[in-house]
Amino acid sequence: MAERRAINKYYPPDWDPSQGSTNAYVGQHPLRDRARKLDEGILIVRFELPFSIWCGGCNGLLATGLRFNAEKKKAGSYYSTPIWSFRMKCRECSHWFEIRTNPKDSAYDVIDGARKKAEPEDLEDDNDELGEKIVDLSQVDESDKHSLLHELEVSEARKRRAIQAAERLSTLQVSYA
Repeated sequence: MAERRAINKYYPPDWDPSQGSTNAYVGQHPLRDRARKLDEGILIVRFELPFSIWCGGCNGLLATGLRFNAEKKKAGSYYSTPIWSFRMKCRECSHWFEIRTNPKDSAYDVIDGARKKAEPEDLEDDNDELGEKIVDLSQVDESDKHSLLHELEVSEARKRRAIQAAERLSTLQVSYA
């Protein structure tokens, strides 16, 4: 029935063309249900995932190409290019997650509620296998090398990488067992 909305030619008997469009006469927006949050600056659009992500609620994998009804909202701008925010629900657990456009890098960024699945083509030469940035200490200033904050950041990053590597090994062992 929804497909008939676009080609419907019914005109109410008391409608007069001088009253404007039939949408204005009936009191309906031309975008119908997609425009229900338009007063908040949100438009409902159909969004297709550009990459695979892990849901933050159920830890399930949402594959590339899955389509969602997303709430599209302007989140800011990079020079004159708008940054769009797409907020949608996971199909499994109804957990909200948000993806934003990144015009600076011509990419999408997962902002909240999920994490991007590390793909082999996403890793660069200066990243390790978990996607963490590798810091070359020979290129860091001497003042930063001896900074306690810098040492803390490096140790925390090493701990995080070790924990992630251990989790990955355990999942691989379970999947092959």
